[in-house]
Amino acid sequence: VELSTERLIQMKKDVFGLGLSQFTGTTLLATIIGTSLLKVPLATMMIVSGGLALSSSAFVLQLLKDKQELGTRHGKAAFGVLLFQDLAVVPLLVITPLLAPNSAGMTVIAAARSAILKAAMALSGIFFAGRVIMQPLFRFVSKAKSQEAFLGVCLLTVLSLSFLTEGLGLSNTLGAFLAGTLLSETKYRYQIEADISSLRGVLLGLFFVTVGFEIDLLLVWTKLGSVLGLLSAILGLKSLITLSLAKLFGLSLPNAIQTSLLLSQGGEFAFVTFGMARNLGILTPDATRLLLTSVALSMAVTPFLAQIASQIAKQLEEKADFGHYLGQDREATEIVSGDSGSFVVVVGYGTVGKMVCDLLDRKFIKYVGLEVDPNKAIQARNRGLPVFYGDISRPEVASAFGVHKSQCSGVILTISEPIATNHAVISLRRTNPDLKIFARAKDELHKNRLQSTLNVSAMIPSTFEDNLMLSLPFGGAVLESLGADKEEVATILENKRRELVAQKYGDDLEEEEEDTIEVNGDDDILEGNANSNEEQEDAVMDASPA
Repeated sequence: VELSTERLIQMKKDVFGLGLSQFTGTTLLATIIGTSLLKVPLATMMIVSGGLALSSSAFVLQLLKDKQELGTRHGKAAFGVLLFQDLAVVPLLVITPLLAPNSAGMTVIAAARSAILKAAMALSGIFFAGRVIMQPLFRFVSKAKSQEAFLGVCLLTVLSLSFLTEGLGLSNTLGAFLAGTLLSETKYRYQIEADISSLRGVLLGLFFVTVGFEIDLLLVWTKLGSVLGLLSAILGLKSLITLSLAKLFGLSLPNAIQTSLLLSQGGEFAFVTFGMARNLGILTPDATRLLLTSVALSMAVTPFLAQIASQIAKQLEEKADFGHYLGQDREATEIVSGDSGSFVVVVGYGTVGKMVCDLLDRKFIKYVGLEVDPNKAIQARNRGLPVFYGDISRPEVASAFGVHKSQCSGVILTISEPIATNHAVISLRRTNPDLKIFARAKDELHKNRLQSTLNVSAMIPSTFEDNLMLSLPFGGAVLESLGADKEEVATILENKRRELVAQKYGDDLEEEEEDTIEVNGDDDILEGNANSNEEQEDAVMDASPA
């Protein structure tokens, strides 16, 4: 369900740059080592190296979610690599039967060409069906307002494609994967994620249990040297390749280290690939057990490697010069240059600012955060978040962070102090009269002055600063002002609300009433010409508290 066209486009550099390089580099290097040093047949080694090049989405994404690091630079890089690996699963599972000894005698090159062609046709058909067929179907089902009917259509889609691919001589796991990809192409994917969230925990737990079952303790005891050697080779080779490529694609050393160790394990599709290869006679039963045991052990050590990577990254971040916190590094330059697409600037990284940044991450909207409190900026930066120290009301700071560029979609002011908000808006309007600004107002008078005098879309949260739950609608209005669909925004907010309820109350709270916030004016940023800068400042400052 994570694999949608929208996400592939928004993360194209991490997906088709770092992800493609990681998968092909690991596969080619492992194939060369296996065929030249170990004398393994080319066809067999292609399947083995392709399976080992994959990482575990279940383990990595769960670790990132638990540590709230999906929005960090290394979290986004790891997610992008995993998305490409999901794409690579299709040709890998297609090519495996073609390389079997009893196949039609196809050469490796011919089999690879056929697999890529079939995979491209399958994915193209999936994307077309998702938008043309599934979208109207889910629209019809959603009118019934029945969660059971909605979930039933999802399960029917998964089972139908699983049986279809199995009937075509392919893996039923491939069918389930393609079904998830198909569902991700509908605009109801966020609702689908919300509905299956209750099942995800149980199924994920069962998956982890099955990973444990794959560890052959007798094999570990009798062939400890072989198991440790293969385990070390998997972790070491993948870490070194990913680390080198991450640095090449512009990640800082701390982020590159965390990305490489997070992706160093084998993946769940290795079980499917190696099991299929064994059934087709490509791998012997003994070799399959050795591979599956080593992959399972690599998954088991992933949490420890992630912890080690976090400690190393933290020490390196703390030793960085202060320019790292001022946006004078490659990561900030990459975002504000506009080369990687449009972005927004979030001003203030307090309670509401953090919530807005989290919602932007969920919609895969790039952003840079600015915070005048150096302690908050340093803490966020040390976690790998794109939050920097700076005052947006200073024209040189606004210019340094690309506010004047066409790629800047707007500025979001989450500051709670109205005077600071006024100064920031006035400064931005002086140099950028057409800039979209979304601001937080203190009261009705403050809101009206901001909207009528300075062409700012302002709103009044009916909440206290420390109540994150009631601040959610502010973030939802921000997403809508940036062009997000209302139904998607509603589902994103609901998912976030459930997470907050679970964090605060656990399972004891059965029901949490949704709070609303008064949004006056249009959701989109108002446009038009303002009065002179001097008149603007007088009008707004008169409305500010002493």
